[in-house]
Amino acid sequence: MAAISALLGSCASRPEAGFLAATQESVAGTSEQPVLVATTRHRDPRPGTLFNGERSGKLDFAVVTVSIPPTHVPGEIEWPAQAPGHAASDFVATKSSYLDDEKAFVHALNARLALHPRGSRKVLLFIHGYNTVFAEALFRLAQVDHDAVISDVPVLFSWASRGTLTDYIYDNNSATAARDDLARTLKLLFASNADEINIVAHSMGNWVAVEALRQLQIAGQLPHNGVVGSVFLAAPDIDLDVFKSQLRAFPPPRKPFYVVLSRDDEALQTSSFLAGGKDRLGAATNADELAALGATVIDLTDVKASDPANHGKFTQLATIAPNLLPILAKGVSAGRRSHTPAELGRRVLQSTLTIQGKFVQIIGGH
Repeated sequence: MAAISALLGSCASRPEAGFLAATQESVAGTSEQPVLVATTRHRDPRPGTLFNGERSGKLDFAVVTVSIPPTHVPGEIEWPAQAPGHAASDFVATKSSYLDDEKAFVHALNARLALHPRGSRKVLLFIHGYNTVFAEALFRLAQVDHDAVISDVPVLFSWASRGTLTDYIYDNNSATAARDDLARTLKLLFASNADEINIVAHSMGNWVAVEALRQLQIAGQLPHNGVVGSVFLAAPDIDLDVFKSQLRAFPPPRKPFYVVLSRDDEALQTSSFLAGGKDRLGAATNADELAALGATVIDLTDVKASDPANHGKFTQLATIAPNLLPILAKGVSAGRRSHTPAELGRRVLQSTLTIQGKFVQIIGGH
């Protein structure tokens, strides 16, 4: 019950109604990031809100431009104290519009991709977790993409979370109901002009992400031409045994999953309690076992979190992404001839990949 108390204690007011009202402020030093949206949320009639936490009967689309303030601290979101906020100090929306249908979504995506040279047209797809209102998911993706300093087109898949701690079961069912629509969104991305699609899922969003990918794999609809890049499962709220069974659907040699875990994640301790004491993937204690199944483990246990529940550590990975991604692309396991996985992680990360002076241990799969 201690974990539940800690999680409840971390709850704050939510940036829901009106926080996406377009601001016309012009402030020097801001950075603007257009984000494409595919969502199973219901449209919200309140001005500056776009979508709420209720389930829609259809997949919907939008595009929102997020402005990031010149005072931005990497790993953080500068939340407005009240809607809609100020561009000089807060994350705000400068433009937003609904898109009519799939065709309009793919057209908008290809227009953004065309701004990048051929061979470098990348998409970053983000799937948020439990207890998340729409503006939170949108701003989080903008923060991660901005801090990573990587040239890509950010796309948010937002399922119908109500954004309240007491709606865990509702959120879980919403995530499950969104699997087909995420698979459909992935197929739209595959059909676009993207050269590579990388995926970041957080918390309960990992359940949606892995299930959708598994579904496409079983149906023979998951491309094997390299268009699916890396899949980062951040603080995944998935039953550990379920994930092991999911992994078996993806044949060797390459499995694209990077499991970002932390053994002190109190939100996942709460989820484990609600699940009858079953371990969650994001708090797994046996990284070697996951690596043996073909996943690559990124252990953030030693890194200090910016949230009281230690559930959002993944947001800090963006600050080391320019150094982290080339190492992962090369293959952590390639160094095993002369180093154990733990030694390899420490050797590399001591020189380039530390967060707040703390080592991030990487254990490679095969």
